[in-house]
Amino acid sequence: MKTKTAVLDLDLIIQYQKGDDSAFETLLLKYKNKIFTSIFLIVKDEEIANDVFQDTFIKILDKLRSEKYNEEGKFLPWALRISHNLCMDHFRKNQKEKIVANDNPEYDILDNISSEYDGKEDQIIADEGQINIAKYLELLPDEQREVVVLRHYYDYSFKEIAEITGTNLNTSLGRMRYALINLRKLIQQNKAA
Repeated sequence: MKTKTAVLDLDLIIQYQKGDDSAFETLLLKYKNKIFTSIFLIVKDEEIANDVFQDTFIKILDKLRSEKYNEEGKFLPWALRISHNLCMDHFRKNQKEKIVANDNPEYDILDNISSEYDGKEDQIIADEGQINIAKYLELLPDEQREVVVLRHYYDYSFKEIAEITGTNLNTSLGRMRYALINLRKLIQQNKAA
């Protein structure tokens, strides 16, 4: 059963494909802030974020016009996936992409996460409510920051995050684990200073 939002998105897409440009404008207005924010948090530059945002919606328009969009009730994750890919293309093009050392396919993070980390992301965010976490997020590697943003600001499950970022579940969980470790270190360093 599709959610009301998914049905509304599908209706807008169908209307656009039938020639109603205002339907796409409605879809754009509905999601532009979330998509732009996710891009900006990855590239950390407003001008580049604007460029990637425009490229994202050009690509979305092309896919919708050619009727290559496969409706599964997941327009926003699909759009975020496109924007994520374009951000990574930007980094590749400029040779700025960071490499994650933990992406070993033989390493199964599910077998190795101790209960010590269960719910820690919520605890860290709650415990540090007075501190602006955003400044610490900027210091994380792009892949780790992206997982934290998708999990806590957009409330995606790790399965959805894996889908959006084009990784597997273990990689998404591992990136969150290392992000939490790094956030904890940054917070402790700030308290000690």
